[in-house]
Amino acid sequence: METFGLIFVLYQPTAEFVSNLHKATALCRNVIAVDNSPEPNLHLHETLRQAGTTVIFNRNQGGLAGAYNRGADLLLEQGCEVIFLLDQDSDIDEQFFVKMMKACSGLGTDIFIMGPKIYEIHLQRCMPVTPPGRRFPKPFRIDKEIEGLFPTLFVISSGSAISAQAYRTVGAFKEDYFIECIDVEYGLRATSLGVPVYMNAAVTMRQTTGNIERHGKLFTTNHAAWRRYYGTRNAVHSLRLYRSKWSLHWLSGPLAIHWALCVVLFEPQKLRKLVAMVAGYVDGRLGVLGTFESRHPRIAAFCKRSSREEILIQDNSSATAE
Repeated sequence: METFGLIFVLYQPTAEFVSNLHKATALCRNVIAVDNSPEPNLHLHETLRQAGTTVIFNRNQGGLAGAYNRGADLLLEQGCEVIFLLDQDSDIDEQFFVKMMKACSGLGTDIFIMGPKIYEIHLQRCMPVTPPGRRFPKPFRIDKEIEGLFPTLFVISSGSAISAQAYRTVGAFKEDYFIECIDVEYGLRATSLGVPVYMNAAVTMRQTTGNIERHGKLFTTNHAAWRRYYGTRNAVHSLRLYRSKWSLHWLSGPLAIHWALCVVLFEPQKLRKLVAMVAGYVDGRLGVLGTFESRHPRIAAFCKRSSREEILIQDNSSATAE
Protein backbone atom coordinates (compact mmCIF):
# COMPACT_ATOMS: atom_id res chain seq x y z
CA MET A 1 0.00 0.00 0.00
CA GLU A 2 1.92 3.00 -1.30
CA THR A 3 -0.27 5.33 -3.34
CA PHE A 4 -2.24 7.95 -1.48
CA GLY A 5 -3.83 11.26 -2.25
CA LEU A 6 -5.16 14.22 -0.30
CA ILE A 7 -8.44 16.13 -0.49
CA PHE A 8 -7.86 19.61 0.91
CA VAL A 9 -11.05 21.64 1.38
CA LEU A 10 -11.00 25.42 1.06
CA TYR A 11 -13.64 27.96 2.01
CA GLN A 12 -12.82 31.63 1.52
CA PRO A 13 -9.28 30.83 2.68
CA THR A 14 -7.11 33.33 4.52
CA ALA A 15 -3.37 33.61 3.89
CA GLU A 16 -2.82 31.28 6.86
CA PHE A 17 -5.10 28.62 5.38
CA VAL A 18 -3.42 28.87 1.97
CA SER A 19 -0.12 28.40 3.80
CA ASN A 20 -1.52 25.20 5.34
CA LEU A 21 -2.34 24.00 1.83
CA HIS A 22 1.18 24.72 0.59
CA LYS A 23 2.58 22.82 3.56
CA ALA A 24 0.41 19.84 2.68
CA THR A 25 1.34 19.91 -1.02
CA ALA A 26 5.01 19.83 -0.04
CA LEU A 27 4.37 16.57 1.82
CA CYS A 28 1.94 14.88 -0.58
CA ARG A 29 2.44 14.63 -4.32
CA ASN A 30 -1.23 14.12 -5.23
CA VAL A 31 -3.40 16.89 -3.81
CA ILE A 32 -6.97 17.75 -4.82
CA ALA A 33 -7.93 21.22 -3.59
CA VAL A 34 -11.72 21.49 -3.46
CA ASP A 35 -12.81 25.11 -3.13
CA ASN A 36 -16.23 25.44 -1.50
CA SER A 37 -16.19 29.25 -1.55
CA PRO A 38 -19.29 31.02 -2.94
CA GLU A 39 -17.21 32.64 -5.71
CA PRO A 40 -13.99 31.40 -7.34
CA ASN A 41 -10.65 33.00 -6.57
CA LEU A 42 -9.29 32.68 -10.10
CA HIS A 43 -5.83 33.92 -9.21
CA LEU A 44 -5.47 31.42 -6.38
CA HIS A 45 -6.79 28.58 -8.52
CA GLU A 46 -4.36 29.34 -11.33
CA THR A 47 -1.44 29.61 -8.91
CA LEU A 48 -2.32 26.24 -7.41
CA ARG A 49 -2.67 24.58 -10.80
CA GLN A 50 0.68 25.90 -11.93
CA ALA A 51 2.20 24.36 -8.81
CA GLY A 52 0.75 20.96 -9.76
CA THR A 53 -2.35 20.93 -7.55
CA THR A 54 -5.66 19.82 -9.05
CA VAL A 55 -8.40 22.35 -8.26
CA ILE A 56 -12.13 21.60 -8.16
CA PHE A 57 -14.45 24.56 -7.70
CA ASN A 58 -17.45 23.04 -5.92
CA ARG A 59 -19.29 26.21 -4.82
CA ASN A 60 -20.32 24.45 -1.59
CA GLN A 61 -22.56 21.93 -3.36
CA GLY A 62 -23.37 19.34 -0.71
CA GLY A 63 -21.32 21.31 1.84
CA LEU A 64 -18.20 19.73 3.31
CA ALA A 65 -19.54 16.27 2.47
CA GLY A 66 -19.90 17.26 -1.17
CA ALA A 67 -16.32 18.51 -1.27
CA TYR A 68 -15.05 15.20 0.10
CA ASN A 69 -17.11 13.23 -2.41
CA ARG A 70 -15.95 15.24 -5.44
CA GLY A 71 -12.33 14.78 -4.42
CA ALA A 72 -12.73 11.08 -3.58
CA ASP A 73 -14.27 10.33 -6.98
CA LEU A 74 -11.24 11.81 -8.70
CA LEU A 75 -8.68 10.08 -6.48
CA LEU A 76 -10.38 6.72 -7.00
CA GLU A 77 -10.24 7.26 -10.76
CA GLN A 78 -6.50 7.84 -10.39
CA GLY A 79 -6.06 4.53 -8.55
CA CYS A 80 -5.23 5.91 -5.08
CA GLU A 81 -5.21 3.24 -2.39
CA VAL A 82 -5.65 5.63 0.55
CA ILE A 83 -7.63 8.88 0.59
CA PHE A 84 -6.67 11.55 3.14
CA LEU A 85 -9.05 14.34 4.14
CA LEU A 86 -7.88 17.70 5.42
CA ASP A 87 -9.66 20.94 6.26
CA GLN A 88 -7.95 24.28 5.73
CA ASP A 89 -7.54 25.02 9.45
CA SER A 90 -5.79 21.72 10.24
CA ASP A 91 -2.13 21.85 11.21
CA ILE A 92 0.02 18.83 10.31
CA ASP A 93 3.73 18.22 10.83
CA GLU A 94 6.34 16.94 8.38
CA GLN A 95 5.96 13.31 9.47
CA PHE A 96 2.17 13.21 9.29
CA PHE A 97 1.73 11.22 6.09
CA VAL A 98 4.76 9.02 6.73
CA LYS A 99 3.49 7.92 10.15
CA MET A 100 -0.10 7.53 9.04
CA MET A 101 0.83 5.44 6.00
CA LYS A 102 3.13 3.30 8.14
CA ALA A 103 0.22 2.52 10.44
CA CYS A 104 -2.10 1.86 7.49
CA SER A 105 0.36 -0.58 5.94
CA GLY A 106 0.82 -2.33 9.28
CA LEU A 107 -2.86 -3.25 9.48
CA GLY A 108 -2.45 -5.99 6.89
CA THR A 109 -5.84 -5.24 5.33
CA ASP A 110 -7.11 -2.99 2.55
CA ILE A 111 -10.31 -1.92 4.32
CA PHE A 112 -10.10 0.58 7.17
CA ILE A 113 -10.59 4.15 8.36
CA MET A 114 -7.91 5.75 10.52
CA GLY A 115 -7.66 9.15 12.15
CA PRO A 116 -4.89 10.88 14.10
CA LYS A 117 -5.08 11.90 17.72
CA ILE A 118 -6.75 15.32 17.66
CA TYR A 119 -5.39 18.01 19.96
CA GLU A 120 -8.00 20.72 20.49
CA ILE A 121 -5.97 23.91 20.68
CA HIS A 122 -8.39 25.99 22.74
CA LEU A 123 -9.24 23.21 25.16
CA GLN A 124 -5.58 22.16 25.39
CA ARG A 125 -6.44 18.47 25.38
CA CYS A 126 -7.04 15.62 22.98
CA MET A 127 -10.43 14.47 21.88
CA PRO A 128 -11.50 11.11 23.36
CA VAL A 129 -11.83 7.68 21.81
CA THR A 130 -15.34 6.19 21.76
CA PRO A 131 -14.85 2.41 21.64
CA PRO A 132 -17.46 0.25 19.90
CA GLY A 133 -20.03 -1.19 22.28
CA ARG A 134 -23.70 -2.01 22.25
CA ARG A 135 -24.70 0.22 25.14
CA PHE A 136 -23.39 2.96 27.38
CA PRO A 137 -20.16 3.81 25.53
CA LYS A 138 -17.34 4.87 27.80
CA PRO A 139 -15.16 7.41 25.98
CA PHE A 140 -11.60 7.64 27.23
CA ARG A 141 -8.65 9.90 26.52
CA ILE A 142 -5.34 8.92 24.99
CA ASP A 143 -3.54 12.23 25.55
CA LYS A 144 -0.52 10.52 27.07
CA GLU A 145 -0.41 7.61 24.63
CA ILE A 146 2.28 7.90 21.96
CA GLU A 147 1.74 4.66 20.05
CA GLY A 148 -0.94 2.13 19.23
CA LEU A 149 -4.21 2.01 17.32
CA PHE A 150 -7.40 2.39 19.33
CA PRO A 151 -10.70 1.06 17.90
CA THR A 152 -13.38 3.75 17.92
CA LEU A 153 -16.86 4.32 16.55
CA PHE A 154 -15.77 7.37 14.57
CA VAL A 155 -12.95 9.83 14.00
CA ILE A 156 -12.96 13.46 12.95
CA SER A 157 -12.93 13.64 9.16
CA SER A 158 -10.07 16.13 8.93
CA GLY A 159 -6.78 14.25 9.05
CA SER A 160 -8.40 10.87 8.53
CA ALA A 161 -7.26 8.21 6.07
CA ILE A 162 -9.88 6.14 4.26
CA SER A 163 -8.78 3.14 2.22
CA ALA A 164 -10.20 2.97 -1.28
CA GLN A 165 -11.89 -0.32 -0.46
CA ALA A 166 -13.46 1.18 2.68
CA TYR A 167 -14.84 4.12 0.69
CA ARG A 168 -16.31 1.75 -1.91
CA THR A 169 -17.86 -0.34 0.86
CA VAL A 170 -19.22 2.48 3.03
CA GLY A 171 -20.13 4.78 0.16
CA ALA A 172 -20.12 8.56 -0.17
CA PHE A 173 -20.49 11.05 2.66
CA LYS A 174 -24.06 12.21 3.29
CA GLU A 175 -24.43 15.48 1.42
CA ASP A 176 -27.84 16.16 2.96
CA TYR A 177 -25.99 16.52 6.28
CA PHE A 178 -24.14 19.43 4.63
CA ILE A 179 -21.48 20.07 7.29
CA GLU A 180 -22.04 18.90 10.87
CA CYS A 181 -21.60 15.31 12.10
CA ILE A 182 -20.79 13.94 8.65
CA ASP A 183 -17.82 12.14 10.20
CA VAL A 184 -19.90 10.75 13.07
CA GLU A 185 -22.48 9.33 10.67
CA TYR A 186 -19.76 7.97 8.37
CA GLY A 187 -17.99 6.23 11.24
CA LEU A 188 -21.21 4.72 12.59
CA ARG A 189 -22.11 3.55 9.10
CA ALA A 190 -18.65 2.06 8.59
CA THR A 191 -18.55 0.20 11.89
CA SER A 192 -22.11 -1.05 11.29
CA LEU A 193 -20.84 -2.58 8.04
CA GLY A 194 -17.85 -4.18 9.73
CA VAL A 195 -15.28 -1.63 8.52
CA PRO A 196 -12.81 -1.00 11.36
CA VAL A 197 -12.16 2.57 12.51
CA TYR A 198 -9.04 3.45 14.49
CA MET A 199 -7.44 6.43 16.20
CA ASN A 200 -3.66 6.47 15.76
CA ALA A 201 -1.97 7.61 18.99
CA ALA A 202 1.40 7.93 17.22
CA VAL A 203 0.19 10.91 15.17
CA THR A 204 -1.15 14.15 16.66
CA MET A 205 -2.92 16.82 14.64
CA ARG A 206 -3.65 20.26 16.07
CA GLN A 207 -7.08 21.68 15.30
CA THR A 208 -9.89 23.73 16.73
CA THR A 209 -13.64 23.42 16.24
CA GLY A 210 -15.21 26.84 16.26
CA ASN A 211 -14.36 29.73 18.56
CA ILE A 212 -14.17 27.53 21.63
CA GLU A 213 -14.22 29.08 25.10
CA ARG A 214 -13.72 27.22 28.36
CA HIS A 215 -15.91 27.89 31.38
CA GLY A 216 -14.62 25.64 34.11
CA LYS A 217 -15.57 22.09 33.20
CA LEU A 218 -17.90 23.34 30.47
CA PHE A 219 -17.03 24.81 27.09
CA THR A 220 -18.91 26.30 24.19
CA THR A 221 -18.11 26.49 20.47
CA ASN A 222 -19.88 29.79 19.72
CA HIS A 223 -21.16 28.41 16.44
CA ALA A 224 -23.70 30.48 14.52
CA ALA A 225 -27.39 29.63 14.82
CA TRP A 226 -27.53 27.96 11.40
CA ARG A 227 -24.70 25.60 12.41
CA ARG A 228 -26.51 24.88 15.66
CA TYR A 229 -29.42 23.67 13.54
CA TYR A 230 -27.29 21.26 11.53
CA GLY A 231 -25.29 20.15 14.56
CA THR A 232 -28.37 19.27 16.60
CA ARG A 233 -30.34 17.73 13.74
CA ASN A 234 -27.49 15.62 12.37
CA ALA A 235 -26.39 14.38 15.79
CA VAL A 236 -29.93 13.28 16.64
CA HIS A 237 -30.46 11.74 13.20
CA SER A 238 -27.14 9.86 13.03
CA LEU A 239 -27.50 8.34 16.51
CA ARG A 240 -31.02 7.16 15.73
CA LEU A 241 -30.10 5.94 12.25
CA TYR A 242 -27.84 3.20 13.58
CA ARG A 243 -29.64 2.42 16.82
CA SER A 244 -30.16 -1.23 15.83
CA LYS A 245 -26.38 -1.72 15.84
CA TRP A 246 -25.14 0.88 18.31
CA SER A 247 -27.67 1.83 20.98
CA LEU A 248 -26.65 5.48 21.25
CA HIS A 249 -29.95 7.16 20.36
CA TRP A 250 -30.72 7.74 24.02
CA LEU A 251 -27.81 10.21 24.10
CA SER A 252 -29.49 12.67 21.74
CA GLY A 253 -31.80 14.16 24.38
CA PRO A 254 -29.13 14.74 27.06
CA LEU A 255 -26.73 16.11 24.45
CA ALA A 256 -29.30 18.60 23.14
CA ILE A 257 -30.08 19.75 26.69
CA HIS A 258 -26.37 20.15 27.46
CA TRP A 259 -25.75 22.19 24.30
CA ALA A 260 -28.79 24.38 24.98
CA LEU A 261 -27.62 24.99 28.55
CA CYS A 262 -24.20 26.11 27.31
CA VAL A 263 -25.84 28.49 24.85
CA VAL A 264 -28.05 29.98 27.57
CA LEU A 265 -25.17 30.39 30.00
CA PHE A 266 -22.35 31.59 27.77
CA GLU A 267 -23.26 32.53 24.19
CA PRO A 268 -24.74 35.60 22.50
CA GLN A 269 -27.80 35.44 20.21
CA LYS A 270 -29.39 32.92 22.55
CA LEU A 271 -32.92 33.06 21.13
CA ARG A 272 -31.84 32.44 17.53
CA LYS A 273 -29.62 29.55 18.50
CA LEU A 274 -32.22 27.92 20.73
CA VAL A 275 -34.90 28.26 18.02
CA ALA A 276 -32.52 26.69 15.49
CA MET A 277 -31.67 23.85 17.88
CA VAL A 278 -35.33 23.08 18.59
CA ALA A 279 -36.04 22.97 14.85
CA GLY A 280 -33.00 20.76 14.35
CA TYR A 281 -33.97 18.39 17.15
CA VAL A 282 -37.49 17.94 15.78
CA ASP A 283 -36.22 17.35 12.22
CA GLY A 284 -33.62 14.88 13.50
CA ARG A 285 -36.27 12.91 15.39
CA LEU A 286 -38.53 12.91 12.32
CA GLY A 287 -35.66 11.90 10.02
CA VAL A 288 -36.15 14.94 7.79
CA LEU A 289 -32.99 16.25 6.13
CA GLY A 290 -32.14 18.89 3.52
CA THR A 291 -30.92 22.46 3.89
CA PHE A 292 -32.03 24.69 6.73
CA GLU A 293 -33.38 27.25 4.23
CA SER A 294 -35.51 24.71 2.34
CA ARG A 295 -36.93 23.13 5.50
CA HIS A 296 -37.59 26.29 7.50
CA PRO A 297 -37.17 29.39 5.31
CA ARG A 298 -38.62 31.86 7.82
CA ILE A 299 -36.76 30.41 10.81
CA ALA A 300 -33.53 30.29 8.81
CA ALA A 301 -33.93 33.93 7.78
CA PHE A 302 -34.50 34.90 11.42
CA CYS A 303 -31.50 32.87 12.62
CA LYS A 304 -29.16 34.28 9.98
CA ARG A 305 -30.14 37.92 10.55
CA SER A 306 -27.18 39.88 11.82
CA SER A 307 -27.34 42.09 14.88
CA ARG A 308 -26.76 45.13 12.66
CA GLU A 309 -29.69 44.19 10.42
CA GLU A 310 -31.92 43.81 13.46
CA ILE A 311 -30.99 47.29 14.71
CA LEU A 312 -31.76 48.80 11.30
CA ILE A 313 -35.13 47.06 11.16
CA GLN A 314 -36.02 48.29 14.63
CA ASP A 315 -34.93 51.84 13.76
CA ASN A 316 -37.01 51.82 10.57
CA SER A 317 -40.05 50.58 12.48
CA SER A 318 -39.69 53.38 15.00
CA ALA A 319 -39.35 56.00 12.27
CA THR A 320 -42.47 54.73 10.54
CA ALA A 321 -44.45 54.77 13.77
CA GLU A 322 -43.54 58.38 14.35
